[in-house]
Amino acid sequence: QVQLVESGGGLVQAGGSLRLSCAASRSFFSINAMGWYRQVPGKQRELVAATISGGSTNYADSVKGRFTISRDNAKNTVYLQMNSLKAEDTAVYFCSFRGRLFSNFAELDYWGQGTQVTVSS
Repeated sequence: QVQLVESGGGLVQAGGSLRLSCAASRSFFSINAMGWYRQVPGKQRELVAATISGGSTNYADSVKGRFTISRDNAKNTVYLQMNSLKAEDTAVYFCSFRGRLFSNFAELDYWGQGTQVTVSS
């Protein structure tokens, strides 16, 4: 199958920045969407930002103006630039690709293992 490998999480002070990366271990036949989600204990996973094939993006209201999602199709990689971080951004962040592999043409959702982001106030 395929693995999505996230990196870039860590501990940062409020007001600081982090850049998350998520790279696929193999190429996709096609990728319809790439996204970042986050989850805190006891709460449902929520969408943070997504980019759709064609270039459109959407963001959770809580991160608009602070976070930017971008993608490098040639590298099968998606990024999340997080600026002006707040304590409430603390969560485990997961990346997700919706796409088709060369070996399996069914459109499926693939998930990374998650990376911890902790913002100290």
